[in-house]
Amino acid sequence: MPEERTHLIDHFSQSDAADQEVLIGQRLVQKDFESVALLLESLPLDLRLSTWQQIAPEKRLAVLIEMRSDPREHLFDDMSLAELDALFEGIEPSELVELSESLPERIIDRALNAMDLEQRKFFQVAQQYSDQQAGHWINQDFLVLPQNAKVRDALRLLRRNLESYTDSVFLVDRLGHFIAAVKISAAIGAPDHTPLSDINEDSFTTLAATDNIVDAAIKVQNSQFASLPVVDDRNILIGRIDIGSACDIVNNNYERQIMASAGMDEDEDLFAPALVSAKKRALWLGINLLTAFAASWFIGLFEATLQQVVVLAVLMPIVASMGGIAGSQTLTLIIRGIALDQVSRANQKALFKKEIRVGSINGIAWSIIIGVVVSFWFHSPMIGLVICLAILVNILASAAAGVIIPIVLNKIKFDPALSGSVILTTVTDIIGFVTFLGLGSIILT
Repeated sequence: MPEERTHLIDHFSQSDAADQEVLIGQRLVQKDFESVALLLESLPLDLRLSTWQQIAPEKRLAVLIEMRSDPREHLFDDMSLAELDALFEGIEPSELVELSESLPERIIDRALNAMDLEQRKFFQVAQQYSDQQAGHWINQDFLVLPQNAKVRDALRLLRRNLESYTDSVFLVDRLGHFIAAVKISAAIGAPDHTPLSDINEDSFTTLAATDNIVDAAIKVQNSQFASLPVVDDRNILIGRIDIGSACDIVNNNYERQIMASAGMDEDEDLFAPALVSAKKRALWLGINLLTAFAASWFIGLFEATLQQVVVLAVLMPIVASMGGIAGSQTLTLIIRGIALDQVSRANQKALFKKEIRVGSINGIAWSIIIGVVVSFWFHSPMIGLVICLAILVNILASAAAGVIIPIVLNKIKFDPALSGSVILTTVTDIIGFVTFLGLGSIILT
């Protein structure tokens, strides 16, 4: 699929306007809205806007839903009020929730005016929750019956309507409180007069509207059901999270962590104006500069040693590099464990011990290898001994930091994917340089 999309972008860029329109049309006929969205995001702004005009008005909403917020903002900015009104005709509340982060309030109001009272109510319910909570992303299309309904009622409902990713009917009381869920497969095989409450799923769980959305999505993935109901603080059923949405949420969270590790936003437009992109990236460049100054200050403490033993300056990058990669491996493993809820108080000590053992094995093996190589390279066993000990200490320290840093950041409610690598690099550089140059000043001078 990635190769096909790359080919599509290349083919599109090399085609004339008529062929481009045909390519877009073919994708839209196949309802491959994701590929069209990715294509638009991959085009420079001028070409993106002209290509957008080739998309039929009735297909635009589906394409916008698949786009990231930053790229689609440029399209919204270029649309007239008439085009926006046409776009919002027939829009569903969940679709407006998806687009709302890219729209100013006045435009959202225009979209709400195109909805009926019930739809506006659904949208307002979702907007009561932040975009980090499950209640914000609910799917409000689900099968629901009163708690005293029978199998024949469920079968009648199924004949009228069956939404995507639906394998259960939800039962509620007269006030809308969630009571139970019944698998469709169980209802189909039961006598018509059987009360649905007699064949409900004992293992069925609910999601709280205030649950973290990523945690909720992982629960859906692990539930073995196509969707799970979402209830508010009064146990009133307000919607569901289905397995399709759950997979998108988890994948987007993984992408966000990758981008955040470089201090970037996963929604950033590939062809955003240079000044806008520069502003977004400047903060982390500044933070990195401060950490670099800190490492340089520690190196400056050993200026006299470096002047006497210049060879240490040649070898310093090796020490920093070995510590950095060892720490990054541990950091990545722990961040993934935290994201999957695999790291807890109960296993933190065991994780720490395990990573120290891994660091010891690799540290001893590689420090000896590098020590021997450096001894022959510079014809000095003592220099080999210095770098050998420094690398061993730095790898052990990196392993420890790779476990401790993300756990501490997560405990103080700070995303370890966002700043963990910056802090780790600073720690490993400082420990590596201080150990290496400190041992050098003791042993070689």
